[in-house]
Amino acid sequence: MRPSRIKAKWSRGEAALVTTLHLTDPSLYELTSLMGFDGIWLDLEHHGTSEETAAQLMRAARVGGADIIARPAKGEMMRMGRLLEMGAQGIMYPRCSSADEAAEVVRWSKFAPLGQRGFDGGNPDGLYCSFPLAEYVAWANSQTFIVIQLEDPQAIDAAAAIAAVPGVDALMLGPADFSILSGIPGAWDHPSIKQASERIAAAAAAAGKQWGRPVSSAEEAQTLLKMGARIVFHHADILMVRQGLEKIRRDFAPLGFTFDDRIANRS
Repeated sequence: MRPSRIKAKWSRGEAALVTTLHLTDPSLYELTSLMGFDGIWLDLEHHGTSEETAAQLMRAARVGGADIIARPAKGEMMRMGRLLEMGAQGIMYPRCSSADEAAEVVRWSKFAPLGQRGFDGGNPDGLYCSFPLAEYVAWANSQTFIVIQLEDPQAIDAAAAIAAVPGVDALMLGPADFSILSGIPGAWDHPSIKQASERIAAAAAAAGKQWGRPVSSAEEAQTLLKMGARIVFHHADILMVRQGLEKIRRDFAPLGFTFDDRIANRS
C-alpha cells in the first residue's frame, strides 16, 4: 500500500482537502488524483457503487497521490475490511452513536494489537502477497485512518468519549443529517450547527485527534481552519457538472435557445 498523504499532512500539522466523486468513471478518479487533491470521498452508503466498481476506482486513483476515504453504511463492519484491502487509506463511518460503536469500528479496521481486522494479503493493500506479514500489518495500522461521523444531536453529547477511543483518528460533523434530525433541515447558519462544530472541535483537541466537516466555500473553510479543523470536505462531481450545465444555459439562452427545464418545473 501507499503511504497516506492525509496522515503525512496531519503529522506536520497541515490540513487536508478532500473532494467527493459519485460518478463511476475511473477517469475522474485518475484526474482528481493526478491533480494533487489530498483525498477522494468514495461513498458506498448512499450510492449504488458495488465493491467491484469501487476497487476499479481506487485502482485508477493510485496513478496519483490522493487518498481514498471510503464510506460504508452504518454497521457494515466486514465491508470495512474489504474496502481497506482494495486500497482505501481511510474509512469514514457514518451515524456513530457512542464510544462503544466507535471502538467496534476500530476493531474491524485495525490489525492486532489495535483491533481484530482479518488478514488477506492477496490484494492491493497487501501488494498481492509480496509484503512480509509482520511488516504489512504494522504498515497498514500506521497508514490507514478512521474518521467517525457524528450526525445525530445525541451523538454530539458523546463526542468527547468517541474522540478518546484509541484508533479513532478524526471526528466529522455531518451537517445535512444533523440539520434534518435537529428539525432544521438545510438551515446551515442555525446556531445549533455552529455549536455542534465547536463541541466536536473541543472534543478532538482534548483527545489530540483531528476534526472537520463539509464546507461550501473557501471562506467557510478558513473559519474551520481557525477552529483547528485539519480535514475539509468540499464539492462533488455531480454538483460541478450541474453548475457547468447551468452556465451553458445562461450563456446560450440570450441567443434564443430554449430549455425544457424539468428540474425547475418539477411542481
